[in-house]
Amino acid sequence: MSDHDHVARLQEQWRAERPDLDVTPLGVIGRLHRLAAALTRELEAVYAQHGLSEGDFDVLAALRRSGADLTAGELAAATMVTTGGTTKRLDRLEGAGLVTRRTSDTDGRGRVVALTAEGHRVIDAAFSDHVANEHRLVGQIPDADAAALERILRDWLAQHEAPADVARPR
Repeated sequence: MSDHDHVARLQEQWRAERPDLDVTPLGVIGRLHRLAAALTRELEAVYAQHGLSEGDFDVLAALRRSGADLTAGELAAATMVTTGGTTKRLDRLEGAGLVTRRTSDTDGRGRVVALTAEGHRVIDAAFSDHVANEHRLVGQIPDADAAALERILRDWLAQHEAPADVARPR
């Protein structure tokens, strides 16, 4: 069943059952939700080609783009995952020979994580394929639509990721 058929059918069903409600937003939110799931599957397929999960990719990418060793806490913040979840990812990546953990040069009590040569090779190859995949996916819509969509999503997302001390309009 296509996205249009599925979401439109849901809207029709709700309109019949709850004619007192305007269910128009279901068309936007429902399609965004379905598209996010479909895009995630497309992205995960590329990670899997490199033997990585989405979480593995996120950790390796955070290390690679930082240009430096990071603490587990810094990695947790960069990947928006709990420190416990980050530790599990690091255990798996260290076991695969993609990262190492060692005592920090600046803080003898702290530990830092670094890419191994193999980890560097894997993330560079995976990221190249990831970017090509994203070009393919975004290329499914006209350039002008992609630019407009990026602006719309950036502005909408900013309303949900505003700093906690800034009152959000309700």
